[in-house]
Amino acid sequence: MKKLFCTLVTLAGILTTRAAIQTQTIEYHQGDATLEGVLVYDDAVKSKRPGVLIVHQWKGVSANEQKRAAMLAQLGYVAFCADIYGKGIRPQSPAEAGAQAGKYKSDRALLRARVNAGLAVLRKNEFLDASRIAAIGYCFGGTTVIELARSGAELAGVVSFHGGLDSPTPADGKNIKCKVLACHGADDPFVPAKDLAAFESEMRDSGVDWQLKQYGGAVHSFTDWNADGTMKGAQYNERADKRSWEDMKQFFGEIFK
Repeated sequence: MKKLFCTLVTLAGILTTRAAIQTQTIEYHQGDATLEGVLVYDDAVKSKRPGVLIVHQWKGVSANEQKRAAMLAQLGYVAFCADIYGKGIRPQSPAEAGAQAGKYKSDRALLRARVNAGLAVLRKNEFLDASRIAAIGYCFGGTTVIELARSGAELAGVVSFHGGLDSPTPADGKNIKCKVLACHGADDPFVPAKDLAAFESEMRDSGVDWQLKQYGGAVHSFTDWNADGTMKGAQYNERADKRSWEDMKQFFGEIFK
């Protein structure tokens, strides 16, 4: 009976340890703007670990990004969901989201400043192995993490999920110091063929170690659980979501080894 009791106590301790995912809201600043991001980590891990910066889709920091952060924490990473728009700015409609995303896509210097501010927050984290940092982003966030790389940020790698791949200054590709993985829906109507071709040329001309993965049958927002096809050309695709997540994990295994 005593042995059984000890076993049950041990199992309970293991289950408690595995469930120790912590979430913290962090307020920070870029210039005069107040931003609000979300940090997620497993406090059962006591050693320094790689970090992943997550950049949101066009409606701002949401439950989607926080769920991805929890998934990354369970894999042993410390994850920080950066806020590009600012505290309390969370567009509710496509029109509002388009206006916010457009503001930053038309001002790449401001976009880079905002995402670098988020990276600075992650870099200061006590759990982080600062020599192993990656950034991932969804839609608008995918564009943003590639801009982060183009800014010359010290990173191990970036992953864009169904992000816009265009650049008004393709020569900035020469500033990229990290590896790049772009996960793209092969039937995405929002990313024209000329943008894909320009992205490939930029990566080649700049000598970047890059990959472009295309998923057949997938359109825009293929990782977004809430994309139900109401917006034509944007719909969740479970197969592409799972494949791209596995591609990201393999990429992390390479850059963080």
